[in-house]
Amino acid sequence: MSSSFTYALIMLFAGLGIPIMAALNGSLGGKLQSPVLAATILFAVGLAISLCVLLLTEGLPQDIPLKSTPWYLFCGGIFVIFYVLAITWVAPRFGVANAVSFVLLGQLVAMTVIDHYGFIGVPQYSITGQRILGLLFMAVGVLMVVNRAPST
Repeated sequence: MSSSFTYALIMLFAGLGIPIMAALNGSLGGKLQSPVLAATILFAVGLAISLCVLLLTEGLPQDIPLKSTPWYLFCGGIFVIFYVLAITWVAPRFGVANAVSFVLLGQLVAMTVIDHYGFIGVPQYSITGQRILGLLFMAVGVLMVVNRAPST
């Protein structure tokens, strides 16, 4: 099995998990009457799992090069917490499909810009007419997929 196929398969399953997480956490936020508490629980569970995986696969690092690491590389958590809080609050009100569809469109726009400029040290891939056309098709697809209001 090629590494590209393996990577694609892993990311496909990661993508499958996003709407499941949105539905679970949105429902948890409703049951607990607090989207923020639901997000906190999600991160506590995620922290516990990631610590277990770290300890089982790599062990505790002996040295962490904090001084040579640019500060902005530590800001990924800001985007994750914004996403989790937003999806936990919005999905029950707007619908999981609606919320995740716009998340997907936002991801495609952001990845196109990041790739075009090679931001944050990623490989640079220029925006082409084909990519712009793909984004336009995705935008139309999102508008065709979303429902304006969830059914009750």
